[in-house]
Amino acid sequence: MAPTDTSGPDYFHKVVDCQWACPAHTPVPEYIRLIAAGRYADAYLVNWTSNVFPGILGRTCDRPCEPACRRGRVEDQPVAICRLKRVAADNKGDVAGLLPKAPDSRNGRRIALVGAGPASLTVARDLAPLGYDITLIDSEERGGGMVRSQIPRFRLPESVIDEEVGYIVDMGGISTRYGERVGSLKGLLAEGFDAVFVGTGAPRGRDLDIPGRREAAAHIHIGIEWLANVSFEHVDRIGRRVVVLGGGNTAMDCCRTARRLGGESVTVVVRSGFDEMKASPWEKEDAMHEGIPILDYRVPKAFLHENGRLTGILFEKVRAERDAQGRRELVPTGEPDETIPCDDVLVAVGQENAFPWIERDLGLEFDRRGMPVVDKATFQSTRPGVFFGGDSAFGPKNIIWAVAHGHEAAISIDRFCQGLDLAERPPPHLNLASQKMGIHEWSYDNDVSLASRRAVPLQEPEVALKNVKVEVELGFDRALAYAETQRCLNCDVQTVFTSSLCIECDACADICPTDCITFTQNGPEEDLRRRLAAPALNREQALYVSRDLKTGRVMVKDEDVCLHCGLCAERCPTGAWDMQKSLITMAHAADREARRSGCARA
Repeated sequence: MAPTDTSGPDYFHKVVDCQWACPAHTPVPEYIRLIAAGRYADAYLVNWTSNVFPGILGRTCDRPCEPACRRGRVEDQPVAICRLKRVAADNKGDVAGLLPKAPDSRNGRRIALVGAGPASLTVARDLAPLGYDITLIDSEERGGGMVRSQIPRFRLPESVIDEEVGYIVDMGGISTRYGERVGSLKGLLAEGFDAVFVGTGAPRGRDLDIPGRREAAAHIHIGIEWLANVSFEHVDRIGRRVVVLGGGNTAMDCCRTARRLGGESVTVVVRSGFDEMKASPWEKEDAMHEGIPILDYRVPKAFLHENGRLTGILFEKVRAERDAQGRRELVPTGEPDETIPCDDVLVAVGQENAFPWIERDLGLEFDRRGMPVVDKATFQSTRPGVFFGGDSAFGPKNIIWAVAHGHEAAISIDRFCQGLDLAERPPPHLNLASQKMGIHEWSYDNDVSLASRRAVPLQEPEVALKNVKVEVELGFDRALAYAETQRCLNCDVQTVFTSSLCIECDACADICPTDCITFTQNGPEEDLRRRLAAPALNREQALYVSRDLKTGRVMVKDEDVCLHCGLCAERCPTGAWDMQKSLITMAHAADREARRSGCARA
């Protein structure tokens, strides 16, 4: 194999598994160390730069970082990354004076953002400091989009939404047109905006057209619409017996909300198996913790009713099988149909986009599913100057994906307004800094804590289940937060090898607790992998291969199982191994590095 090229930013970025897995690429170990040091405001700002909504995401993020966490390689539970984000938000103090403001001089460009959800707010946050005049348009009376309308208050207090939306809207250069529904994209373009960003989300819930739907319509509710009605206090009660259809996070929010609005018997029913549900594992755990059963492999056949009153749902029991081509399908088990009595049903079987306000003669193409054709790198539609992001671009995902879309769209809008090539994307910035303080001393704590993941304290059930606005999770206090930070393995402190200093004593290989270092003859990758001291199970992570050593051997390191404990560097007598902290920052429209590469106005 050729020696590993570590000069590109992606190599070490990919080693920091949590940051690599985060769509917004938040430098997780960096802010965890800041929390450990009691520097909560600094930790908050690290998050705010990348994911924009630390207080919101610290309570609601789908946590793609946690399954990737390297801690999961040495024990079952990853670091509580998401909950530590909330710690930074809860303890930051007043940071308003530390956030950027729009300049007094404007650049003469006007940008319209349709929808005031996380994607649009991210675009506004990135472009306002560059002198753009931003117009934020939303049909509701306050910003936040689905964050405000669909996430229950017992998970996300309204005060947190108000605070973090306010940080953006109060930057300057941003005018809001709340309470206004855009009825025509053609009309909006006629207002003379230089670019339009559509971040309207996926506002329409899918219905279920089975017998009895029309007759019992008064007691059958579309999940996301019902959650919005609860959030805006149009609905404050539900029947005693409730069935929730669907297995995603929206279904989990529906069932837990119903429990608080009078549902004494709330049951979730899904078509697929329990393990196949789209809901996050912790979302399912939270629902079951509140006494809500989840029944799987049941397909609804009919809504049962008497004189217009819903009485129950008829289900067919199914099982999963593979056909001759290996395709999975649900087939009836042959058991008798099952009836579950209920007074109300919440349908949470998926969400769809709706764009009736976008004329079809504007040069903006839609696919066969009614979704706009959007470039996945630039987020521009087939009509130049019209961009999409968040759920409105590629369908329902989650907040952190919407933020990532907003960052990229802001870069594109800035380049578009300057007549630059949108396809040229500024690269991430990588800074490597040695942590060496002495011969065998380092500026970070490399003692691997053996402690298990800390559980987040919860409100007492008799209190939490009586009020839809009482926050269930109380969050870590500072002591618990510090203990949890010590479980982080500092994956961003990289093991950097200098082959010219190596004397091939093999001391590093001897002391490595995971056998991730092997000295061997070079060869093709498949042959080399077979000769590792411990087999590399994750083929997606590259091997770290050195230049030829004096004996003709090479050093091969499996990055995937390395714990970044630093024992190799401590043991090395010649300093061939060094521990270097890698700080990877993604280019945003307003970043100095992005501006230097020609991405923003000089």
